[in-house]
Amino acid sequence: MTETPGTTETRWLDEDEQNSWRALMIGMTLLLDRLDDDLHRSCNLSLVEYEILVRLSERDDRQMRMAQLADALAHSRSRVTHTVARMERSGLVERTSSPEDGRGVVATLTDAGYDLLIRMAPVHVGGVRKNLVDLVSPEDFRALGRVMDAVTDHLAAGHPEMDIRVRDA
Repeated sequence: MTETPGTTETRWLDEDEQNSWRALMIGMTLLLDRLDDDLHRSCNLSLVEYEILVRLSERDDRQMRMAQLADALAHSRSRVTHTVARMERSGLVERTSSPEDGRGVVATLTDAGYDLLIRMAPVHVGGVRKNLVDLVSPEDFRALGRVMDAVTDHLAAGHPEMDIRVRDA
């Protein structure tokens, strides 16, 4: 392959790196698809919807500003707004104006949403354990966590709408 004039030479992936990269890509795609399918089959809930329920449930008051929720999920604000609107129609969450300043929108987990989360958590955790955690050694799983933390720190630091690590740290 030739380089564009004036650019530095590309450091191509060697065979081992290429194999690892492709394994990561296909593995993550298949894993996320499986986890999403499990939730859809069990209760017609998507993986993104499940993660929204989780994030809200982790708050003492079960609520979060929509912008903060989007950042925590590493999704666009428009995607989260669309998903939360669908969940609101299903009675899983409610949206209100922020009591602090009236400008922001706050998503609140309803009792029905919390009850669904409690029922679905074993399905999701079982899928994560069966299809990832239990397939590798604890050391390899911790190494995977360290690798993905490094990726997240690197990418979130340069993202204009994300302060995930600052807020969740």
